[in-house]
Amino acid sequence: MLQKFFKYIFQSMAGMLGISVYILADTYFISVYSGADGLAVLNLILPVYGLIYAIGAMIGIGSATRYAIDRAQGKSASFYFLSAVTWDILISIPLVLAGIFIPDKILQLLGADAGLTALGKQYLRIILAASPYAFTAFARNDSAPAIAMLGSIAGSMFNIVFDYIFMFPAGLGLTGAALATAFCPLVTMSICGTHYLGKHNQVGFRFRAPSLRHLIACCQLGVSAFVGEISSAVIAIVFNFLLLGLAGNVGVAAYGVTANLSVVAMCLFNGLAQGTQPLISESYGKGDHTQSRQFLTWGVIACLIVEAIILVLTWSMTDPLIQIFNQEQNAELLHYAHSGLRLYFLGFLFAGINILLVAYFSAVAQPKPAIAGSLLRGAVAIIPCAVTLARLFGLNGVWLSFLASEMITFFAILLLAKLGHSSKELHNFKII
Repeated sequence: MLQKFFKYIFQSMAGMLGISVYILADTYFISVYSGADGLAVLNLILPVYGLIYAIGAMIGIGSATRYAIDRAQGKSASFYFLSAVTWDILISIPLVLAGIFIPDKILQLLGADAGLTALGKQYLRIILAASPYAFTAFARNDSAPAIAMLGSIAGSMFNIVFDYIFMFPAGLGLTGAALATAFCPLVTMSICGTHYLGKHNQVGFRFRAPSLRHLIACCQLGVSAFVGEISSAVIAIVFNFLLLGLAGNVGVAAYGVTANLSVVAMCLFNGLAQGTQPLISESYGKGDHTQSRQFLTWGVIACLIVEAIILVLTWSMTDPLIQIFNQEQNAELLHYAHSGLRLYFLGFLFAGINILLVAYFSAVAQPKPAIAGSLLRGAVAIIPCAVTLARLFGLNGVWLSFLASEMITFFAILLLAKLGHSSKELHNFKII
């Protein structure tokens, strides 16, 4: 079982790391092309991309989790895949229309001035046209984590290569970066399609008319994934407005560097949680609660190791990491980002464990602690922490608010787990 656990989390983390690599490549190429203004635009648009990815994760992971549980219990699960795809398409329609007609209004709402709006309007229009799909979740839950990993990595490599080709040789600039990002999911979907059309596929393709009740039932187990992803968007919006007031566009650009580097850590922890989830769901579906808790324990130990590595790297290589994205050698940006990167990354002492815990409760069909924990780290705790600490400590307070909110979330999840001890799965709940 331990070997199977490492196989799942390694392949899932590798796939998610591939996603973070193309985001970093995007950031790097944009910093070369447009400097601090380009970084500011990218950071203002990051919440929109987070929303798209979060919707796909909620529908995909929620539906795939229900699929895994029902299949383990011997129930019919052949309709989950097409239902998820159908809802993805329906929900993408208003996003596409918003991109076509009001990208400038959205940028202004996110805090962009006239210059940043003109620079980022076409980029946002194309990003909103990239519909939210989550093909990898079903492949991972259908005993094909290697295919899911390969799909994510192939999509990321495509994005990196065509980022450069579209932006520089083709001369498309930020529009080219957006095009590369928009086409990336098509590559991932094509790779995953080799599993769905192969002989080892157990995912059914029975169509069922869209049902709002069915969607809600699936999203209950995917909402933790949604809030886990959307939390980055919410944090970015709050931080952007606070930093615009405290340090202007350069402050937002400095946060852009910090936020994009933090995407690597978030992807690693999301990958760890998503790799653990199918194993926990399968054990839970079979009634083996001892094994599902064992997977949680192994996941926590893995989280602690990853957290330690991340902190050592960010604190020992702070300035070299920042300079990768500071092509203009902007001293003010380096100053802001230096303290920002170090203080912000302290939050990952708790964030990784929190991401794993909400995934665990979703995997064992306990949506209440999962949703509560996700909402705390996604908005309920981070917003008041950011506003309060910014007033007390200025820029350093903004950076430290991530740590404060994750600490609050951690202790709240432990409390909720103890209060829910009557459930078979939560009885004698322990992290390690």
